[in-house]
Amino acid sequence: MRIEIEKTDLIKLLSKTQNIVEKRNTMPVLVNVLLEAKDSRLKVFATDLEVSLTDEANCQVLEEGSVAVSAKSLFDIIKELPDNYISLHKKENNWLEVKQNKSIFNIVGISAEEYPVFPTYRTKEFTKISAEVLKDMIEKTIYSVSNDETRYHLNGVYFENVSDAEEPQLRMVSTDGHRLAMVERKTNSSNKIAPTQGVIIPRKGLNEIRKILDQTTDVEMAIEGSQLIVKCDNTVLMIRLIEGKYPNYKTLIPKTLSRHIRVSKDTLLSSLKRVSLLSNQKSKGITLNIQNSMMEISSNNPDLGDAKEEIEIDYKGENMKIGFNAKYLMDVLSNIDTEQVEIELNDLVSPALLHPSEDRNYRCVVMPMRF
Repeated sequence: MRIEIEKTDLIKLLSKTQNIVEKRNTMPVLVNVLLEAKDSRLKVFATDLEVSLTDEANCQVLEEGSVAVSAKSLFDIIKELPDNYISLHKKENNWLEVKQNKSIFNIVGISAEEYPVFPTYRTKEFTKISAEVLKDMIEKTIYSVSNDETRYHLNGVYFENVSDAEEPQLRMVSTDGHRLAMVERKTNSSNKIAPTQGVIIPRKGLNEIRKILDQTTDVEMAIEGSQLIVKCDNTVLMIRLIEGKYPNYKTLIPKTLSRHIRVSKDTLLSSLKRVSLLSNQKSKGITLNIQNSMMEISSNNPDLGDAKEEIEIDYKGENMKIGFNAKYLMDVLSNIDTEQVEIELNDLVSPALLHPSEDRNYRCVVMPMRF
């Protein structure tokens, strides 16, 4: 293999592979990126066996071929070279020579045959979806995905079509057992992406999808067997879906709530940030003392001190005190786009429901903390 390629084109390809390649060395071969030169194109492949990416760019192919080399080493070298054409040449021992003017680097590589078999797909039934809509849905749910690997089915976002909606809608749901986020958005396509029962997309796959969404206005998605395929121009992501049954999340969303609070999102968020500075650093526990038109937010940590702050709210009802993990509330508020947020409650042991005042299609449930 021998090619010449613009630095800017090559760095774009390699940057997309950096978070996909396996860094834990469970399989040393997965730290590599596979390069394949053919028909005036350089194609790159990267996989950790759960998330796989392929992309390509124009180049001058002087000699066709393929080789696998360290993704990080190659990226770091290319990044430091000035903007200009770069020559890549695979030598007989599978080393890759990187050359630009008087700069020459030789990177140890491996034969392309030693690289894992890359996943493929046959389906042509892709659904187009707005990149802006999909990114918004991911950001509104990914923060409440569980990190508990013993509850593997909660380590991703549940993705389904809303069958009971008048217009085609997509729904994403995430929960870690302490909180839940659910968002629904309309699609312009009548095609269904997810099968009837829905699928679970792993967190890492969602993070990689989110990165490519910044570069386009629309993406195409399809599900084939146990993998999700996302296409954007020349970039193709293939994500292995999480197997398992997602919990019946609908039972976790309270239906009837007797206490309703309307408050400025920015005021509440900034107050929580300040008061939580003196909360228990592990539990992030804060107390809300709710009275007519006033909410007192307080925290207490014997090792640090205490904090108290009052903000105005729109509330009529009985006085109540309730405790929450401040981080859980701040995560929700950081993903609300409206000026006003509504908090619905029953009592100090029941979950709270938060949603933007003008958007009930984004709902978040947060479990309270015991005092």
